[in-house]
Amino acid sequence: MSKILIIEDNLEVRENTAEILELAQYKVITAENGKTGVELAIKGKPDLIICDIMMPVLDGYGVLHMLSKNPETAAIPFIFLTAKSEKSDYRKGMELGADDYITKPFDDTQLLNAIEIRLKKSAQLKKSFSADAEGMNAFMESAQQHTKLKLTDKARQTQSYKKKFILYQEGHRPQYLYLVVAGKIKTYKTNEDGKEFITNIHTQGDFIGYTPILEDSAYKDNAEVLEEAQLMLIPREDFLSLISHDNQLARQFIKLLSHNIVENEERLINLAYNSVRKRVAIGLLEVHSKFKTAPNSNPSLEISREDLAQVVGTATESLIRTLSEFKGDKLIDIKEGKIRILEESKLRNLLG
Repeated sequence: MSKILIIEDNLEVRENTAEILELAQYKVITAENGKTGVELAIKGKPDLIICDIMMPVLDGYGVLHMLSKNPETAAIPFIFLTAKSEKSDYRKGMELGADDYITKPFDDTQLLNAIEIRLKKSAQLKKSFSADAEGMNAFMESAQQHTKLKLTDKARQTQSYKKKFILYQEGHRPQYLYLVVAGKIKTYKTNEDGKEFITNIHTQGDFIGYTPILEDSAYKDNAEVLEEAQLMLIPREDFLSLISHDNQLARQFIKLLSHNIVENEERLINLAYNSVRKRVAIGLLEVHSKFKTAPNSNPSLEISREDLAQVVGTATESLIRTLSEFKGDKLIDIKEGKIRILEESKLRNLLG
Protein backbone atom coordinates (compact mmCIF):
# COMPACT_ATOMS: atom_id res chain seq x y z
CA MET A 1 0.00 0.00 0.00
CA SER A 2 1.49 3.34 -1.07
CA LYS A 3 1.84 6.00 1.60
CA ILE A 4 0.87 9.60 0.78
CA LEU A 5 1.55 12.73 2.82
CA ILE A 6 -0.94 15.60 2.51
CA ILE A 7 0.30 19.02 3.66
CA GLU A 8 -2.65 21.44 3.72
CA ASP A 9 -3.63 24.14 6.22
CA ASN A 10 -7.33 24.13 5.28
CA LEU A 11 -8.97 21.51 7.51
CA GLU A 12 -11.86 20.78 5.15
CA VAL A 13 -9.66 20.36 2.10
CA ARG A 14 -7.17 18.26 4.06
CA GLU A 15 -9.82 15.89 5.43
CA ASN A 16 -11.71 15.59 2.13
CA THR A 17 -8.51 14.82 0.22
CA ALA A 18 -7.46 12.27 2.83
CA GLU A 19 -10.85 10.58 2.64
CA ILE A 20 -10.66 10.27 -1.15
CA LEU A 21 -7.22 8.72 -0.97
CA GLU A 22 -8.11 6.31 1.83
CA LEU A 23 -11.10 5.09 -0.20
CA ALA A 24 -8.66 4.49 -3.05
CA GLN A 25 -6.63 2.21 -0.74
CA TYR A 26 -3.77 4.59 -0.01
CA LYS A 27 -2.26 5.00 3.45
CA VAL A 28 -2.54 8.70 4.31
CA ILE A 29 -0.57 10.98 6.63
CA THR A 30 -1.63 14.61 7.08
CA ALA A 31 0.05 17.81 8.24
CA GLU A 32 -1.60 21.17 8.92
CA ASN A 33 1.43 23.32 8.01
CA GLY A 34 4.70 23.18 6.10
CA LYS A 35 6.99 22.77 9.12
CA THR A 36 5.09 19.74 10.38
CA GLY A 37 4.93 18.40 6.84
CA VAL A 38 8.72 18.50 6.47
CA GLU A 39 9.15 16.70 9.80
CA LEU A 40 6.66 13.98 8.82
CA ALA A 41 8.24 13.55 5.38
CA ILE A 42 11.70 13.04 6.88
CA LYS A 43 10.38 10.68 9.55
CA GLY A 44 7.84 8.73 7.49
CA LYS A 45 9.43 8.65 3.98
CA PRO A 46 6.09 8.74 2.08
CA ASP A 47 5.84 7.45 -1.48
CA LEU A 48 4.31 10.76 -2.65
CA ILE A 49 3.64 14.22 -1.22
CA ILE A 50 0.68 16.50 -1.99
CA CYS A 51 1.33 20.01 -0.72
CA ASP A 52 -0.55 23.31 -0.68
CA ILE A 53 1.44 26.45 -1.54
CA MET A 54 0.00 29.21 0.64
CA MET A 55 0.39 28.02 4.25
CA PRO A 56 1.43 29.47 7.60
CA VAL A 57 4.80 28.74 9.26
CA LEU A 58 6.37 27.43 6.03
CA ASP A 59 4.82 27.69 2.57
CA GLY A 60 4.84 24.98 -0.10
CA TYR A 61 7.86 26.40 -1.90
CA GLY A 62 9.82 26.25 1.34
CA VAL A 63 8.70 22.66 1.93
CA LEU A 64 9.84 21.58 -1.52
CA HIS A 65 13.14 23.42 -1.16
CA MET A 66 13.93 21.78 2.20
CA LEU A 67 12.95 18.28 1.08
CA SER A 68 14.87 18.52 -2.20
CA LYS A 69 18.05 19.33 -0.24
CA ASN A 70 17.68 16.22 1.91
CA PRO A 71 19.05 13.08 0.15
CA GLU A 72 16.50 10.91 1.97
CA THR A 73 13.50 12.86 0.65
CA ALA A 74 14.79 14.44 -2.58
CA ALA A 75 13.43 11.69 -4.83
CA ILE A 76 9.88 11.61 -3.40
CA PRO A 77 7.33 12.66 -6.08
CA PHE A 78 5.91 16.08 -5.15
CA ILE A 79 2.55 17.48 -6.32
CA PHE A 80 1.51 21.06 -5.58
CA LEU A 81 -2.14 21.56 -4.62
CA THR A 82 -3.22 25.17 -4.72
CA ALA A 83 -5.99 27.62 -5.47
CA LYS A 84 -3.55 29.74 -7.46
CA SER A 85 -3.66 29.24 -11.21
CA GLU A 86 -1.31 31.93 -12.51
CA LYS A 87 1.40 30.70 -14.86
CA SER A 88 4.10 32.35 -12.76
CA ASP A 89 3.23 30.14 -9.77
CA TYR A 90 3.19 27.04 -11.94
CA ARG A 91 6.56 27.93 -13.43
CA LYS A 92 8.14 28.63 -10.03
CA GLY A 93 6.95 25.28 -8.69
CA MET A 94 8.34 23.36 -11.65
CA GLU A 95 11.66 25.22 -11.49
CA LEU A 96 11.98 24.20 -7.84
CA GLY A 97 11.52 20.57 -8.84
CA ALA A 98 7.81 19.82 -8.39
CA ASP A 99 6.57 16.84 -10.39
CA ASP A 100 3.01 18.04 -10.96
CA TYR A 101 0.55 20.83 -10.17
CA ILE A 102 -3.19 20.51 -9.42
CA THR A 103 -5.39 23.58 -9.14
CA LYS A 104 -8.24 23.73 -6.64
CA PRO A 105 -11.08 23.02 -7.01
CA PHE A 106 -10.33 19.60 -8.48
CA ASP A 107 -12.41 16.44 -8.95
CA ASP A 108 -11.61 13.00 -7.53
CA THR A 109 -10.63 11.52 -10.88
CA GLN A 110 -8.17 14.31 -11.65
CA LEU A 111 -6.46 13.87 -8.28
CA LEU A 112 -6.29 10.06 -8.43
CA ASN A 113 -5.03 10.04 -12.01
CA ALA A 114 -2.22 12.45 -11.16
CA ILE A 115 -1.19 10.33 -8.18
CA GLU A 116 -1.33 7.05 -10.10
CA ILE A 117 0.78 8.45 -12.95
CA ARG A 118 3.43 9.78 -10.57
CA LEU A 119 3.61 6.59 -8.49
CA LYS A 120 3.96 4.41 -11.60
CA LYS A 121 6.65 6.67 -12.98
CA SER A 122 8.46 6.74 -9.63
CA ALA A 123 8.43 2.94 -9.41
CA GLN A 124 9.84 2.65 -12.92
CA LEU A 125 12.56 5.23 -12.32
CA LYS A 126 13.66 3.51 -9.11
CA LYS A 127 14.91 0.58 -11.15
CA SER A 128 18.66 0.09 -11.22
CA PHE A 129 20.48 0.29 -14.54
CA SER A 130 23.99 -0.97 -15.18
CA ALA A 131 26.59 1.47 -16.49
CA ASP A 132 27.09 -0.28 -19.82
CA ALA A 133 25.58 -0.10 -23.30
CA GLU A 134 22.70 -2.42 -22.43
CA GLY A 135 21.91 -0.56 -19.21
CA MET A 136 22.15 2.84 -20.87
CA ASN A 137 19.80 1.78 -23.65
CA ALA A 138 17.34 0.38 -21.09
CA PHE A 139 17.55 3.61 -19.07
CA MET A 140 16.85 5.79 -22.11
CA GLU A 141 13.99 3.58 -23.27
CA SER A 142 12.49 3.79 -19.78
CA ALA A 143 12.98 7.57 -19.72
CA GLN A 144 11.15 8.06 -23.00
CA GLN A 145 8.38 5.64 -22.08
CA HIS A 146 7.55 7.16 -18.69
CA THR A 147 8.17 10.85 -19.40
CA LYS A 148 7.51 13.20 -22.31
CA LEU A 149 11.22 13.22 -23.08
CA LYS A 150 12.16 13.18 -26.77
CA LEU A 151 15.74 12.25 -27.67
CA THR A 152 17.48 13.23 -30.90
CA ASP A 153 19.43 9.98 -31.31
CA LYS A 154 17.24 6.88 -31.37
CA ALA A 155 20.05 4.62 -32.58
CA ARG A 156 22.48 5.52 -29.76
CA GLN A 157 25.42 4.50 -31.87
CA THR A 158 28.45 2.66 -30.50
CA GLN A 159 31.71 3.26 -32.37
CA SER A 160 35.09 1.53 -32.34
CA TYR A 161 38.37 3.46 -31.95
CA LYS A 162 41.96 2.37 -32.51
CA LYS A 163 44.76 2.80 -29.98
CA LYS A 164 46.17 6.36 -29.81
CA PHE A 165 43.06 7.88 -31.42
CA ILE A 166 42.47 11.38 -29.98
CA LEU A 167 38.87 11.48 -28.81
CA TYR A 168 38.90 15.19 -27.96
CA GLN A 169 41.38 17.96 -27.18
CA GLU A 170 41.62 20.75 -24.64
CA GLY A 171 39.83 23.88 -25.85
CA HIS A 172 37.35 22.06 -28.10
CA ARG A 173 33.62 22.28 -27.44
CA PRO A 174 31.90 19.03 -26.40
CA GLN A 175 29.41 17.42 -28.75
CA TYR A 176 28.92 14.09 -26.96
CA LEU A 177 28.88 12.39 -23.62
CA TYR A 178 30.93 9.19 -23.96
CA LEU A 179 30.22 5.86 -22.26
CA VAL A 180 33.09 3.36 -22.37
CA VAL A 181 31.60 0.06 -23.53
CA ALA A 182 34.96 -1.72 -23.90
CA GLY A 183 38.65 -0.81 -23.86
CA LYS A 184 40.44 2.00 -22.05
CA ILE A 185 40.69 5.77 -22.48
CA LYS A 186 43.17 8.07 -20.81
CA THR A 187 42.38 11.69 -20.06
CA TYR A 188 45.34 14.00 -19.53
CA LYS A 189 46.53 17.57 -19.31
CA THR A 190 49.62 19.11 -20.92
CA ASN A 191 51.65 21.88 -19.27
CA GLU A 192 53.51 24.72 -20.98
CA ASP A 193 56.59 22.52 -21.43
CA GLY A 194 54.55 19.85 -23.21
CA LYS A 195 54.71 17.42 -20.28
CA GLU A 196 51.62 15.26 -19.82
CA PHE A 197 49.80 14.44 -16.63
CA ILE A 198 47.15 11.70 -16.78
CA THR A 199 44.05 12.78 -14.90
CA ASN A 200 42.36 9.37 -15.19
CA ILE A 201 42.16 6.05 -16.97
CA HIS A 202 38.59 5.23 -17.95
CA THR A 203 37.36 1.70 -18.51
CA GLN A 204 34.10 -0.16 -19.08
CA GLY A 205 31.14 1.59 -17.45
CA ASP A 206 32.83 5.00 -17.12
CA PHE A 207 31.31 8.19 -18.52
CA ILE A 208 33.65 10.76 -20.04
CA GLY A 209 33.14 14.43 -20.82
CA TYR A 210 30.05 15.38 -18.81
CA THR A 211 31.61 18.26 -16.82
CA PRO A 212 32.19 20.67 -19.75
CA ILE A 213 28.68 19.92 -21.07
CA LEU A 214 27.16 20.82 -17.69
CA GLU A 215 29.38 23.91 -17.43
CA ASP A 216 28.74 24.87 -21.08
CA SER A 217 32.50 25.23 -21.48
CA ALA A 218 35.33 23.81 -23.56
CA TYR A 219 37.26 20.69 -22.59
CA LYS A 220 39.94 21.33 -19.97
CA ASP A 221 41.85 18.15 -20.80
CA ASN A 222 42.50 15.72 -23.64
CA ALA A 223 41.25 12.17 -24.20
CA GLU A 224 43.19 9.48 -26.05
CA VAL A 225 42.42 5.80 -26.67
CA LEU A 226 44.88 3.82 -24.53
CA GLU A 227 43.65 0.44 -25.69
CA GLU A 228 41.32 -0.32 -28.62
CA ALA A 229 37.91 0.79 -27.41
CA GLN A 230 34.20 0.89 -28.09
CA LEU A 231 32.28 3.97 -26.98
CA MET A 232 28.60 4.83 -26.90
CA LEU A 233 28.08 8.40 -28.11
CA ILE A 234 25.26 10.27 -26.39
CA PRO A 235 24.59 13.63 -28.09
CA ARG A 236 25.07 16.71 -25.94
CA GLU A 237 21.41 17.72 -26.41
CA ASP A 238 20.19 14.31 -25.21
CA PHE A 239 22.45 14.39 -22.16
CA LEU A 240 21.14 17.84 -21.19
CA SER A 241 17.56 16.64 -21.69
CA LEU A 242 18.17 13.67 -19.37
CA ILE A 243 19.61 16.00 -16.73
CA SER A 244 17.10 18.85 -16.94
CA HIS A 245 13.81 17.46 -18.28
CA ASP A 246 12.54 15.74 -15.17
CA ASN A 247 13.53 15.87 -11.50
CA GLN A 248 13.41 12.14 -10.81
CA LEU A 249 14.97 11.25 -14.13
CA ALA A 250 17.90 13.57 -13.47
CA ARG A 251 18.56 12.02 -10.07
CA GLN A 252 18.59 8.54 -11.55
CA PHE A 253 20.96 9.53 -14.35
CA ILE A 254 23.28 11.26 -11.87
CA LYS A 255 23.51 7.95 -9.97
CA LEU A 256 24.98 6.39 -13.10
CA LEU A 257 27.59 9.15 -13.27
CA SER A 258 28.36 9.50 -9.56
CA HIS A 259 31.00 6.77 -9.13
CA ASN A 260 33.28 8.69 -11.52
CA ILE A 261 33.00 11.81 -9.36
CA VAL A 262 33.89 9.99 -6.13
CA GLU A 263 36.84 8.28 -7.82
CA ASN A 264 38.23 11.59 -9.11
CA GLU A 265 38.01 13.20 -5.66
CA GLU A 266 39.93 10.32 -4.09
CA ARG A 267 42.59 10.58 -6.79
CA LEU A 268 43.20 14.28 -6.12
CA ILE A 269 43.57 13.64 -2.39
CA ASN A 270 46.08 10.88 -3.16
CA LEU A 271 48.19 13.19 -5.35
CA ALA A 272 48.14 16.00 -2.81
CA TYR A 273 49.05 14.18 0.40
CA ASN A 274 50.83 10.85 -0.20
CA SER A 275 54.51 9.92 -0.62
CA VAL A 276 55.89 8.75 -3.98
CA ARG A 277 56.11 5.14 -2.75
CA LYS A 278 52.51 5.19 -1.55
CA ARG A 279 51.33 6.94 -4.72
CA VAL A 280 53.02 4.33 -6.91
CA ALA A 281 51.32 1.57 -4.90
CA ILE A 282 47.93 3.28 -5.30
CA GLY A 283 48.59 3.86 -9.00
CA LEU A 284 49.50 0.21 -9.60
CA LEU A 285 46.41 -1.02 -7.77
CA GLU A 286 44.21 1.48 -9.63
CA VAL A 287 45.55 0.47 -13.06
CA HIS A 288 45.38 -3.20 -12.02
CA SER A 289 41.65 -2.81 -11.26
CA LYS A 290 41.11 -1.19 -14.66
CA PHE A 291 42.85 -4.08 -16.47
CA LYS A 292 41.02 -6.84 -14.61
CA THR A 293 38.59 -8.84 -16.72
CA ALA A 294 37.31 -10.94 -13.80
CA PRO A 295 37.33 -10.48 -9.99
CA ASN A 296 40.15 -13.00 -9.40
CA SER A 297 42.17 -12.33 -12.55
CA ASN A 298 45.74 -11.04 -12.35
CA PRO A 299 46.55 -9.45 -15.71
CA SER A 300 49.90 -8.07 -16.76
CA LEU A 301 49.78 -4.30 -16.89
CA GLU A 302 50.70 -3.28 -20.42
CA ILE A 303 51.19 0.44 -19.88
CA SER A 304 54.17 2.63 -20.70
CA ARG A 305 56.30 3.97 -17.86
CA GLU A 306 55.50 7.49 -19.03
CA ASP A 307 51.73 6.88 -18.83
CA LEU A 308 52.02 5.17 -15.45
CA ALA A 309 54.12 8.06 -14.14
CA GLN A 310 51.38 10.45 -15.27
CA VAL A 311 48.77 8.35 -13.46
CA VAL A 312 50.87 8.46 -10.28
CA GLY A 313 51.74 12.13 -10.67
CA THR A 314 55.52 11.81 -10.44
CA ALA A 315 58.60 11.92 -12.65
CA THR A 316 59.25 8.86 -14.81
CA GLU A 317 62.66 8.42 -13.16
CA SER A 318 61.07 8.36 -9.68
CA LEU A 319 58.49 5.84 -10.86
CA ILE A 320 61.14 3.51 -12.36
CA ARG A 321 63.19 3.69 -9.16
CA THR A 322 60.15 2.83 -7.04
CA LEU A 323 59.12 -0.01 -9.35
CA SER A 324 62.64 -1.39 -8.99
CA GLU A 325 62.26 -1.26 -5.20
CA PHE A 326 58.90 -3.04 -5.41
CA LYS A 327 60.46 -5.72 -7.63
CA GLY A 328 63.30 -6.18 -5.14
CA ASP A 329 60.69 -6.58 -2.38
CA LYS A 330 58.96 -9.21 -4.56
CA LEU A 331 55.73 -7.19 -4.62
CA ILE A 332 55.73 -7.09 -8.42
CA ASP A 333 57.42 -8.78 -11.36
CA ILE A 334 58.48 -7.07 -14.59
CA LYS A 335 58.97 -9.00 -17.81
CA GLU A 336 59.29 -7.53 -21.30
CA GLY A 337 58.11 -4.19 -19.92
CA LYS A 338 54.88 -5.63 -18.51
CA ILE A 339 54.16 -5.40 -14.79
CA ARG A 340 52.47 -8.19 -12.84
CA ILE A 341 51.45 -7.73 -9.21
CA LEU A 342 52.70 -10.66 -7.10
CA GLU A 343 51.56 -9.58 -3.63
CA GLU A 344 48.42 -7.47 -3.90
CA SER A 345 47.69 -7.66 -0.15
CA LYS A 346 51.20 -6.50 0.77
CA LEU A 347 50.96 -3.70 -1.77
CA ARG A 348 47.70 -2.61 -0.14
CA ASN A 349 49.40 -2.67 3.26
CA LEU A 350 51.59 0.20 2.04
CA LEU A 351 48.46 2.37 1.91
CA GLY A 352 47.77 2.07 5.65
